[in-house]
Amino acid sequence: MIIFMSDYGKYIVITNRALCRGDYLAQLLRVTELRPRALVLREKDLDAKAYGRLAKEVLEICRRNEVPCFLHTHTKAAKELGCRRIHLSLPTLREQAGSLSGFSEISVSCHSMDDVREAAEAGATQVVLGNIFETDCKKGLPGKGLEFLKEVCALSPVPVYAIGGISPRNMEEVLAAGAAGGCMMSGFMKMEFARQTSFQEPISG
Repeated sequence: MIIFMSDYGKYIVITNRALCRGDYLAQLLRVTELRPRALVLREKDLDAKAYGRLAKEVLEICRRNEVPCFLHTHTKAAKELGCRRIHLSLPTLREQAGSLSGFSEISVSCHSMDDVREAAEAGATQVVLGNIFETDCKKGLPGKGLEFLKEVCALSPVPVYAIGGISPRNMEEVLAAGAAGGCMMSGFMKMEFARQTSFQEPISG
């Protein structure tokens, strides 16, 4: 399916290079041209050194297209690369809460209202709440649903971004439930475009 420009300002891109059908960096270049709310560089299988090398390239892509980039878990790499946005699991936030003062935005994965409260008290500036709908990433795990999302959004002291089965087909419902936006992985990683782009292609503006 060919995707044309639309409003992706409420979406957070979650990366997974295993899902890309073509060149990974070229895909991220085109996806960030859609101007999403942000990109989270996930790639949890990489060791710290490999992740740092990849993060340097992805941060440059995001900088070119003026898309905020959150590194995932690797706080040391983020600090070394001058990235002030980090995404963490709640257990990692607990471990590192005292060493995150250099970050301007801290995103945390949550699965309940108790998680959200704890994350916010520990310094989270936003939370990623899931899974809302059933998703191929977690086959067999039922989605918690829109009512759950609505209840958490009503009480959360920080913006909530929904994750799990999020797509243009249900984003309107997600926003109506009070979420600030939604996170999408496979939809972005498998997205096809009207023209091909290389990472080396100059970007105007």
